[in-house]
Amino acid sequence: MIGMRHVCLNFGTQVIFDDLSLNLNHTDRVGLVGLNGSGKSTLLRIIANQQPIDSGSIEKTSRHTIGYMPQDITLSSSLSIIDEAVRNCPFDETNEYAMRAQAKKILTGLGFAQEQFDHSVSALSVGWKMRLLLAQLLMQKADFYLFDEPTNHLDLVVKEWFLEFLKNADFGFLIVCHDRYFLDQLCNVTFELENGKCTRYRGNYTAYCQQKRVNLENLKKAFIQQQKDIARKQKTVERFRASASRARMAKNMERELEKIERITLPPEPKSIHFTFPEVKPSGKVVLTVKNLSYSFENKKIFENVSFEINRGDRVALIAPNGTGKTTLLHVIAGIYPLQKGMVKLGFNVTKTLFQQDQMASLEPQQTILENVIERAPHIQTQIIKNVLGGFLFSGETVNKKVSVLSGGEKNRVSMVCTLLQQANFLILDEPTNHLDIQSKEILLDALLAYQGTMLFVSHDQLFVNQLATHVLELTPSGINHYIGNYEDYLYQKKHEQTPQPTQKNTEEQVQQTTNKELFLKRKEINRLEQKIERLEKNIHDLGIQLGTSSYGSAEFNQNQREFTEKQQTLAETLKLWEALVKTLN
Repeated sequence: MIGMRHVCLNFGTQVIFDDLSLNLNHTDRVGLVGLNGSGKSTLLRIIANQQPIDSGSIEKTSRHTIGYMPQDITLSSSLSIIDEAVRNCPFDETNEYAMRAQAKKILTGLGFAQEQFDHSVSALSVGWKMRLLLAQLLMQKADFYLFDEPTNHLDLVVKEWFLEFLKNADFGFLIVCHDRYFLDQLCNVTFELENGKCTRYRGNYTAYCQQKRVNLENLKKAFIQQQKDIARKQKTVERFRASASRARMAKNMERELEKIERITLPPEPKSIHFTFPEVKPSGKVVLTVKNLSYSFENKKIFENVSFEINRGDRVALIAPNGTGKTTLLHVIAGIYPLQKGMVKLGFNVTKTLFQQDQMASLEPQQTILENVIERAPHIQTQIIKNVLGGFLFSGETVNKKVSVLSGGEKNRVSMVCTLLQQANFLILDEPTNHLDIQSKEILLDALLAYQGTMLFVSHDQLFVNQLATHVLELTPSGINHYIGNYEDYLYQKKHEQTPQPTQKNTEEQVQQTTNKELFLKRKEINRLEQKIERLEKNIHDLGIQLGTSSYGSAEFNQNQREFTEKQQTLAETLKLWEALVKTLN
């Protein structure tokens, strides 16, 4: 359906694409991945005829239509929301009703309330305009879609709807997304942009990562073998060069060596490991909230909110946008005054808040290191540098001014400032905003290693699933408490029983309870296996570092301490895993 042949594109002296070729079929569901600046958005613009190329060719079949959703776009319209949603749909009186009904269904799935349909588009925020554009695009019923970060302005509830919509769709798509959960659930093909080229991998994001690891190992083996062959031939050349009768042969072999296309290895990914300063333990009960209500200008945001958080809990707060998640966090953190109800911190609890606009608190003309030192003056500079290194700021990069950083980089600096406060209760409002997949994984590892308690909001399903031990679902009339991670929450929501139990269905309910217990056990086993995999990788990386650092140095001693701690944690985790597996036999 779409073919690109030998495409080249430069922006000034920067090479974006160098002899890039790819094929897309109309049934493909492709995840497009690559480092920031690798050209993902540019590639989508090229296919959508919004970016010219320097050379090469692009072929598209005329019988297939393509829909394109850019990452950022301005929508100016005097129409109502429903009229704007169907504006580009060809219809007449015979199918107008069906078309508008379909539009209402999509708008509802994207979080619009029915009473909003006749409201003016001009009154919407940027985030809601992006949702409307997504609805408008889906109403076009294209054969193939180009999505550039379509989940950026979607909350968890709407993302779940959009995920199911795409799963059941009959069209193909090429999607840029920093949400690994989406890429794993949706994609059967992964394209990677790297060094101006595009490589095709079969399968979703996880399959791509596995294949890339195997390819890299094979490349390393080929590199080692080639180096051995080159060394052997060079040794032969040197030996023959000393012999007059074999000098010509040596010269020929030397020419052959010069013609060999050398295998080059990509730079080794940075090994991420760091230890946060210890936090003082709190009492068992960290936070108690009772009958909390809040209003803005006589508009009720939520009421009757009551819950308790205990030491060590990692609690995800989930609700559609506009339900008051940020407001609730601000009331708990003391940013907003208490209107009605009670918020009580437990014994020896010290809290810190990471706000959505946390980046605004950074001083743009100061360096990264200066910003962190100013906000964590009680922490030694070397420890600050170690933690910054864990968040991909190492060497001279710590001396970059904050003003030149991307949104994701500023987010990481702000998170370092937050984590170095040594608070034992973290309140995090959208800590994954602006972060790519690698940065989210670094943040996840950091928070999993954190020894305190946390209450957090995130719209990233995988992040919530791997981090949360409890889920609080906020509604306008109260709060629902679920034990487990995000998948456990979805399971419990799906199987909530409203009818009262009767004698007739007791046996069926017992069976459901058994199935639920099995499900939760399997989920816990899966979580432990992921933890074991992370620990084994950390131990492997630390072992390499120990081998390269000087014995007795500060770096060596720190690595040795971490190595021992990780080994102990691994042993304990393996015991838990083995005990849980035995209960299934």
